[in-house]
Amino acid sequence: MASMRDIKRRKGSIQSTQQITKAMKLVSTVKLQRAKGRAENAKPYFDAVYQTISSILSLTTGIEHPYITGNGSDDIGIVVITSNRGLAGGYNSNIVRMVRDSGLDPQKTHVYNVGKKGRDGLRRGGFDIVEDYSEAIESPAFADAYKIGSDVLRDYTEGKIGCVYLAYTRFKNTVVHEPRLLKLLPVEIPDEATWDDPETEKKEIGPVMNFEPNEEEALELIVPKYLNSLIYGALIEAIASENGARMQAMDSATNNAEEMISKLSLQYNRARQGAITQELTEIIAGANAIS
Repeated sequence: MASMRDIKRRKGSIQSTQQITKAMKLVSTVKLQRAKGRAENAKPYFDAVYQTISSILSLTTGIEHPYITGNGSDDIGIVVITSNRGLAGGYNSNIVRMVRDSGLDPQKTHVYNVGKKGRDGLRRGGFDIVEDYSEAIESPAFADAYKIGSDVLRDYTEGKIGCVYLAYTRFKNTVVHEPRLLKLLPVEIPDEATWDDPETEKKEIGPVMNFEPNEEEALELIVPKYLNSLIYGALIEAIASENGARMQAMDSATNNAEEMISKLSLQYNRARQGAITQELTEIIAGANAIS
């Protein structure tokens, strides 16, 4: 059985840890409120972008363009969004696991990484990190998404990659965050009407779409905006999901620390009572021996 000194020392250590986890929970709660509002306010715009591109492609036939037909390359590019910090439960590991289990060949997959945790995890899995934008996740702006999208489109146009995916965590609510793998290029006619809800039914197809001046020039203009917008939307949702996951993790850690402190307090009291009983027994035994 541990001594009273050991129990007291361990109890003090856990109490210090509990204060840290409680403070981190409060910080994450404040950050979550801001990120949640930002994600909810931006969601209609990104839904509209996805619906617009889907509608245009669904009303178009016979277009031969690399953004739709592909460029013939077998290599794959994937934009992976995680966080720079841990202590967020399974937030980072879920994304890394999803990419690893997606069936993508690490030897032919080029990662455009956002977040140090994802970078480290995928690098251990043998994936090639071609670009690292980890600083962008600290305070994501559209300029960051534009930079990422421009680099991805450049490599796609040059034939270095023939397919582009986006791996991020979708924010549904404070307690539900879903890792998602979304195909961006070549652009396909999706079965869903909103970019973040695969269960939504597709809308009715209307008359055939006409382009002015031509289909190729229109796609050259709208597809980069489509790509950049989805990356920016994913960054915003990832921030909200990260803070939500960290808030839950710190709440669980604080509750666990409270339980451990209660158990250690009970052990300490039992050890103290045992020590007092032992001393009384020795005093009584000594007094009896003298008399």
